[in-house]
Amino acid sequence: MKNLYKISLTSIFLLLAFTTSYAQNIEGVVSTTENIPLEAVNVVIKGTTFSTTTDPSGKFSIDTKGKLPVTILVQYVGYKTTEIELNAIPATPLLVTLKEENELVEVVVSSRRRIEKVQDVPIAISVITGKQAEQTGAFNVNRIKELVPSVQLYSSNPRNTGINIRSLGSPFGLTNDGIDPGVGFYVDGVYYARPAATTLDFIDVEQIEVLRGPQGSLFGKNTTSGAFNITTRKPSFTSGADFEVSYGNYNFLQAKASVTGALGKKVAGRLSFSGTQRDGLIDNVVTGRPTNTLNNQGIRGQLLWTPTVNTNIILAADITTQRPDGYAQVVAGVAPTQRAAYRQFDAIVKDLNYQLPSLNAFDRKIDHDTPWRSGQDMGGISLNIDTKIGGGTLTSTTAWRFWNWDPSNDRDFTGLQVLAKSQNPTRQTQITQEVRYAGQLTSKISGVAGVFFIDQTSQTDGTEESGNAQWRFAQSTTSNLWKTPGLFEGYGIKTDANIRASSAAVFGQLDWAITDRLHILPGLRYNFDKKDAHYARTTYGGLQTTDPALLALKKLVYSDQAFDSSTDNTDFSGNLTLTFKASDKINAYATYAKSYKPVGVNVAGLPTDSKGQPLLDLAVIRPEKVNHYEVGVKTSPFRNSIFNLAFFNTEIKDFQTNVQAAELGVNRGYLANADKVRVRGAELDASFVFSQHLTVNAAATYTEGTYVKFTNAPLPLEETGAAVAYKDVSGTDLPGASRWAGSLGGELSDNAKFFGNAGKIFLALDSYARSEFSSSPSASKYLVVPGYTIFNARLGFRASQGLSIHFWGRNLLNKDYYEQLLPAGGNTGQYAGVIGDQRTYGVTLKYSL
Repeated sequence: MKNLYKISLTSIFLLLAFTTSYAQNIEGVVSTTENIPLEAVNVVIKGTTFSTTTDPSGKFSIDTKGKLPVTILVQYVGYKTTEIELNAIPATPLLVTLKEENELVEVVVSSRRRIEKVQDVPIAISVITGKQAEQTGAFNVNRIKELVPSVQLYSSNPRNTGINIRSLGSPFGLTNDGIDPGVGFYVDGVYYARPAATTLDFIDVEQIEVLRGPQGSLFGKNTTSGAFNITTRKPSFTSGADFEVSYGNYNFLQAKASVTGALGKKVAGRLSFSGTQRDGLIDNVVTGRPTNTLNNQGIRGQLLWTPTVNTNIILAADITTQRPDGYAQVVAGVAPTQRAAYRQFDAIVKDLNYQLPSLNAFDRKIDHDTPWRSGQDMGGISLNIDTKIGGGTLTSTTAWRFWNWDPSNDRDFTGLQVLAKSQNPTRQTQITQEVRYAGQLTSKISGVAGVFFIDQTSQTDGTEESGNAQWRFAQSTTSNLWKTPGLFEGYGIKTDANIRASSAAVFGQLDWAITDRLHILPGLRYNFDKKDAHYARTTYGGLQTTDPALLALKKLVYSDQAFDSSTDNTDFSGNLTLTFKASDKINAYATYAKSYKPVGVNVAGLPTDSKGQPLLDLAVIRPEKVNHYEVGVKTSPFRNSIFNLAFFNTEIKDFQTNVQAAELGVNRGYLANADKVRVRGAELDASFVFSQHLTVNAAATYTEGTYVKFTNAPLPLEETGAAVAYKDVSGTDLPGASRWAGSLGGELSDNAKFFGNAGKIFLALDSYARSEFSSSPSASKYLVVPGYTIFNARLGFRASQGLSIHFWGRNLLNKDYYEQLLPAGGNTGQYAGVIGDQRTYGVTLKYSL
């Protein structure tokens, strides 16, 4: 990491040193919205030390020292800072109006491919600005969920990460590469296909838009549950730089830097870096080292070329690495199963003379003998071209991306050598191309239309190997042959799994203004998807024998398996929205959407029948068919307030779900279809600015997620070993779905100065809560995550220029809570927890030029 820090920081200082500006005196007058002149207003040329203040008449004059273009910052305590970009000296004095800081910011979004106020958009959408994310410590999606309670993220490691919106999007549990996520994840218009991207740190983010509900007529890749639309800060022709460093307990260290400026008359650049380190939060009593560390580094570079006034071309490249000693899970409990007494976990470990290091998961102690490794590299390059044509903009986004995954896991969660190895390294690459046109088509009709293509490949070369304790955990008869020395030690499987997936789509949406207040928005999408998969696993090792009885026992643990599958599918989908703006403060909408998640393929092994043959009818998974209904209202009940409500009902036929199989050879579970599920509920978003000193934000969601019909569901953990192989779980709750979730936060602030800089001193409190939820595809009373509430706080000083500082604390009450519960491989009774972080605290310093 030190080398990456050196390279990144050297590059940033070089870019800062070589940025140039090609701009004598700029004059102006500063006043309030009531046209009252403001005296002693600070006027600064951004990225320089050139500054002045206004006189009693609000007038100012500042020398640019021959530099153009420039950005003028106009700052006054209690008012919002205004930035003015100038390419030439104005012929007349600038007239600058400052708004009081106690006014609610009118957030604008680009999710409909045009710039508009979020309150005017007929979509349930939450917006987190880059500043908000920084101030709350939300440096990845897992932290964003604390600000947007409709978002759920579950991760037992980066590969096994699922991101859901309104409890839909990815199957709960272990990841299978054979299906597409239902939540789209976009960064500067580039689609990221692997959910692992959500575990990495944000780099130089400008804004995060979280759209809820199907968005297939607006985005290139089909999104049945919603989308993250993330924009990063773009290169600027005016020099500027930000440097930030945070330090906290457990040796938490996070550094960020960003620099931008002109490289020529028509070329500008931006270089950004982020790095995070932290010691482990769980003690391994065997190695004597804490595990579950943080070790992330990322760098992003952008070049902006403006060949004409109507065309912008951005070439961007990024790479992020993650090298933690981490993602270990702690045994949270033992469930009695319906297997014979000798096959219960307690009986097994007693025979092996083994004892867990602790029976309380929140002692945070493990004795895992297989090292935990979760190395991943992700990066890519993209070319984005925007050119204005007629009344709109034509955009082309071309990108190539890769993801490398290098893991090692202890899937039995104990210090016993049950599974000596469990690792499935993967390399995924993708090529995407999107072309779209968005703009005003006639005086009454605007819209967006585009085409999208993605081609991705994923190759996994896995290894799973038994240790010297495997015989006792796998023992399924009372035969003494199980005790044969060395029978299973070193016995395992090598896996070759490959998938090639291609998708093409044509999509579009119109906005027809029937009247100034009444709009109708139809959208259509045509999708073609093709997937080809190959899976083969080969057994190796263990005791070399020709004894048929011993060979039969080995096959009960692992067996050879191979299959190929190829499938394709086409689909028409669409949506219809009616929106009515009753007044400037009330905007109501109603939406119906027919959506679709593409066909899936199993590429992690299949369960077998009584003869040991794979159940090939599970190789291909039917596509999801989604019907979505939503009504909502966006209001501003009084000045400086937002109060939005949405009610939704989503029904999915052939819901793609993940099943954790009892067979060890079925790595990471397999996919199946549930006949029908339904998710319905309500959401509230509210923001209030009570005065220039007090702001409050709140969000809440109520969700009912139900299997309407699922007759062939897997058995819950405690029913493993029952006479039947499947269970009817119709009418039970979907996994991962809390009935209630919400966030509440507020900030007190006042004008202050710090080291001569004018700004705000502030105290902010945030809270996040959710009720209990099932952590198993089939509800198990042992795999229910209890509800929890956590509190965070910040105290400090912030300024738009110069030095800012704040102290922060997370989980202040040191609440013990689980984020996920999951059974051990083989469903032998023990289950482990992904544990939320204990209390952490620290300080952040930021300096802006």
